[in-house]
Amino acid sequence: MDKLRKVLSGEDRTPDEESSIIQQINEVSTLSWSTRIKGFCICFVIGILLSFLGSLAMFLPRGIVLFAVFYTLGNIMSMASTCFLMGPVNQIKKMFDPTRLIATCIVLVTFVLTIIAACVLHKAGLTLILIIVQSLAMTWYSISYIPLARDAVKKTVSSCLDV
Repeated sequence: MDKLRKVLSGEDRTPDEESSIIQQINEVSTLSWSTRIKGFCICFVIGILLSFLGSLAMFLPRGIVLFAVFYTLGNIMSMASTCFLMGPVNQIKKMFDPTRLIATCIVLVTFVLTIIAACVLHKAGLTLILIIVQSLAMTWYSISYIPLARDAVKKTVSSCLDV
């Protein structure tokens, strides 16, 4: 557990690495581990609740707008919840790491496009397509944090398609 805490908080770097100003500010203002866990859990649960409320809004007249907004905000909250575990600077660095850069960009772009399609264009079909793309991109982004998970998914999908 201590190793996980050190990796998520960025304390696992070697002593010869220079600390930037942002890292020094981050080290001064760090939260305790229990506060980080509580913040993560609260933020993640709020994200799930927002997504669930969005799903319920689908059954309302013109509920596609509410669905898109709540679902997207829920995904944003769930994604932001990990900032409590590893800190915002480390989170952004990991988000734009070359291994997950494309998934991160697709997720962020679909967040914006989903809200535009629902609130500005009022196109239900386009909104649903963007929500599906958003969900797939979030899944791909999430499994990028699990070692070898993307390779396993690729092999599974390719074996299913090689029928």
